[in-house]
Amino acid sequence: MTYAAHDRERWVSEDPAQKRSDRDDFARDRARLLHSASLRRLSAKTQVVAPGSDDFVRNRLTHSLEVAQIGRELGGALGCSADVVDTACLAHDLGHPPFGHNGEVALDAVAASVGGFEGNAQTLRLLTRLEPKRVHADGRPAGLNLTRASLDAATKYPWRRGGGPVPTTKFGVYEDDLDVFAWLRDGAPEGVRSFEAEVMDWSDDVAYSVHDVEDAIASGWLDPRALRDPADVEAVLDVAARVYESDLGPDDLAAALDRVLASGAVPREHDGDRRALAALKDMTSRLIGRFATAVEVATREAHGDGPLVRHEASLVVPDEARAETVVLKAVAAHHVMLAAERVAVYERQRELLVELAAAFQDDADRLDPSLRADLDAAGDDAAALRVVVDQVASLTDVRAMELHRRWCRRPSA
Repeated sequence: MTYAAHDRERWVSEDPAQKRSDRDDFARDRARLLHSASLRRLSAKTQVVAPGSDDFVRNRLTHSLEVAQIGRELGGALGCSADVVDTACLAHDLGHPPFGHNGEVALDAVAASVGGFEGNAQTLRLLTRLEPKRVHADGRPAGLNLTRASLDAATKYPWRRGGGPVPTTKFGVYEDDLDVFAWLRDGAPEGVRSFEAEVMDWSDDVAYSVHDVEDAIASGWLDPRALRDPADVEAVLDVAARVYESDLGPDDLAAALDRVLASGAVPREHDGDRRALAALKDMTSRLIGRFATAVEVATREAHGDGPLVRHEASLVVPDEARAETVVLKAVAAHHVMLAAERVAVYERQRELLVELAAAFQDDADRLDPSLRADLDAAGDDAAALRVVVDQVASLTDVRAMELHRRWCRRPSA
């Protein structure tokens, strides 16, 4: 199993004299992504809580870097290109708008008449259209012009809205990006993710399930003693089944939490001193190793010792490992994201983005110059609205709040 020349092709042909080995081609993909503005903007986009609200917690950029580190090691151990997996991991959250998943909800409503909004579909749009690096011969933007293998690896949901193999709100391409989607999926089984995309997805699950708990403890949202309180555990298990994985029964989830606690990785208390912070770091290392190793062993048992790439294998995630990551996600969700005091904050954030979209629609001169050019080229109102959504989605949390303060705040009575 190896990468073929087909996998290294780019959406727009480049100077043949620049052709290199597949390893260099994939390394070039990674370099282009590392130098992109979209990646830099993630440093000021919400992961769990707003950037700047705490000196410890992660933002979307630091999360993406940690996902890439996990994915690079796991992908390399399984024989696929570490650079392809690294690129996919770095790219996986590029399409997130201000305020994370809450911002997705707001922009999905704004864009309802033109096919909605989804962070993963927005990622593909950034990589193949919005991020400036290459253009087509006719002047149309071609994004970063990554290889087919890298784009496929970054596509977590390879289907249109409503076209998934199982019912889901997730999708990976808008209707007006179907041409490049068809190109990057050439030869791939319909609706089936590439092996590298599966590695990226699991690395993301591992990173945020573990790191969100670390952040919650370090920032004071979660007292570790609550993890052994029956009432709190019941609430966590309810979130795990209701929000994350409904196919896992209460007994499976309870047993998963018991295993995580019995591993000794999770501290019993936390007072914030250096010894306690070191214990938290030890927790993250041990749990990440636990989850990565479980998948590596299971996948090798299924597929043998050779290189595993593209659509020639599938990642094997044992149910026990999946259940353990699910309960950790639910711990952070129950104590931070779903906390009662966050509800009003989320509502204000959604209102802000809806009002900001209206402000851009009211005055096209407010658009960034590159997006103003896209608006001028828009053939109808639907295309124009998509440009406005592209603009709002590109903003950092801080810039969104500042522009809203400037343009949308109502005068005091």
